[in-house]
Amino acid sequence: MGEPEFHCTERRMMWPPLKAVATGVLALALSGCVTSTLSVDGRATQPIPASLRGEMSKRSMSQSSPVLVRIFKQESELELWKRDASGKFALLKTYPICRWSGKLGPKTRSGDRQAPEGFYHVDARMLNPLSSYYLSFDLGYPNRLEAAMGYTGDALMVHGACSSSGCYAMTDDGVAEIYAVVREALKGGQGSFQVQAYPFRMTPGNMAKYRNDPNFAFWTDLKRGYDIFEVTRRQPKVSYCGGRYVFDQEFAGGQPQDPLTTCPPASSNLSPAIASRSQSDLETMETLVSSGSALSAHAYVDGGMHPSFRTILQSSGESRLAKRTSRTSVPVSRPAAALSDPHLPKE
Repeated sequence: MGEPEFHCTERRMMWPPLKAVATGVLALALSGCVTSTLSVDGRATQPIPASLRGEMSKRSMSQSSPVLVRIFKQESELELWKRDASGKFALLKTYPICRWSGKLGPKTRSGDRQAPEGFYHVDARMLNPLSSYYLSFDLGYPNRLEAAMGYTGDALMVHGACSSSGCYAMTDDGVAEIYAVVREALKGGQGSFQVQAYPFRMTPGNMAKYRNDPNFAFWTDLKRGYDIFEVTRRQPKVSYCGGRYVFDQEFAGGQPQDPLTTCPPASSNLSPAIASRSQSDLETMETLVSSGSALSAHAYVDGGMHPSFRTILQSSGESRLAKRTSRTSVPVSRPAAALSDPHLPKE
């Protein structure tokens, strides 16, 4: 018996301020993003959980301070970062991803089931308080670079449940926490928050493992932004040229704006600490390859699932996992493929 096909993509809509949701619910109920009258149950206005507020207080973070999100496919994890009193970002919490679809690599066309990889910016209009998947926010795929390169697809989300067709499914409880934190940051004055979506943690070991992948040059570009954040704990400034990402002040003439024009000459003003980090990682990667210590790459059948959810799926079955991850028991997408996820332990 075939599985029911649930797609995670939703109609992209520009949502009103939350205080206007209740008065606009009748009109919104006519859209494909609303499931029932429960859409006004207050899910989008839930406060940040007390335990998470306590962690913020311990780490000198406020509810309204800026946020940043990092996503890692291979590890099936989403990191939620917040700016603390030092002015730098610090890790607040890591969430297990219940389901993502496709393989390692960027999304390039509608229907390829690929969850996006790249740098995205999410503003308040991209929050969906009436999602069919409990709550969600649109990543903004395709971004300017992807659109210029002719990539297609839309409404790629971070949302609830454990079903994906190009999205990152966080469970209803997981997305409720994430939604509350990013909502408060946007209400507090952050114009948009950055989402950095990676195929894996950009360690020398992982880079060595995937050195022969067709996406390696693309991943090397992503790693430059990754390194900037790792070293400085500040959000990298993202721009585009030559069909690739560029970051911060990489060019003497300022940041380029046209995604496809030739990149100007590189600047020599990059931080020595960032350059040192990148060079050190490159040397370690080359040592791993030359010594034969690099692990072999693995292919995904259709996306992945965090080991914590795989354990439930293996021991209790897909219906039990659906009940644990969705308040309306949305089916788990392609459970057999999720169980074949070649997830390896963290390095």
